[in-house]
Amino acid sequence: MHFVLYTVFGCLSTCYCFIATAVHSEENRCDLLKQQLQSSRVSVQITKTGFHRELLTTVELRPDVPSGLGVLLIHRWPRGVYVDPFQLATLSQQSHWQMSLDSAVDLEAAAHQAEGFVTRVYPAVDGPTIRVTIPFHFRYHQPRYDGETFTTVEIEPPQLLLRTEGCLQLSGSEPHAAVDAPCTHSNASTCPWVRLQQQERGPVGVGLPVGDGSLVAPVSAGTLLVTTLCCVPLSTRMWKHRIV
Repeated sequence: MHFVLYTVFGCLSTCYCFIATAVHSEENRCDLLKQQLQSSRVSVQITKTGFHRELLTTVELRPDVPSGLGVLLIHRWPRGVYVDPFQLATLSQQSHWQMSLDSAVDLEAAAHQAEGFVTRVYPAVDGPTIRVTIPFHFRYHQPRYDGETFTTVEIEPPQLLLRTEGCLQLSGSEPHAAVDAPCTHSNASTCPWVRLQQQERGPVGVGLPVGDGSLVAPVSAGTLLVTTLCCVPLSTRMWKHRIV
């Protein structure tokens, strides 16, 4: 009888120690994640010129990056731009990040015919500084009739989400929010992430030249006049020499 009691107490003690160790390990991982949230920063910069640009996103983490830290950047793109999935697929094979799109992207649609879209970027965490360069392209914009020859396209900074393996209790992360998001770029299942509170930084605006709608009538009339003046002598010469 005593042997049975000792065995039961021994098993209970072992289970308690195992559970206490697991809970303590999870608390440590969650504490490390919260420390990362307090000092993480995101900045964006648009490089190159013209209608084909690159968005450089820089993520600054604490120097003591915990092992197993996952980083997710959620970009919400306006309708005035698009990314080429085929270009990104080739680029991701040569880079340290993977990307998924929330919907198909129409590469030929004009800005007023397109819709905004979302991309999720999963960069590899090799140190406290992460840089991701995404090429994007501006769409054709309708001409303006208010005398302005430029329009502005604004690109919002991405949302930064963090997670660590073994940290499931994400309560108490205020002012940051606990959300569910896909675990990886190729996995439809979701995992718990913590979304960094948006910093007080506005969007990055780019001015694009557009057509002047007030010139549509005179340009069309001039084009028709020049075309007619060129066609008349050409038609006369062809009739004269019977060129068919």
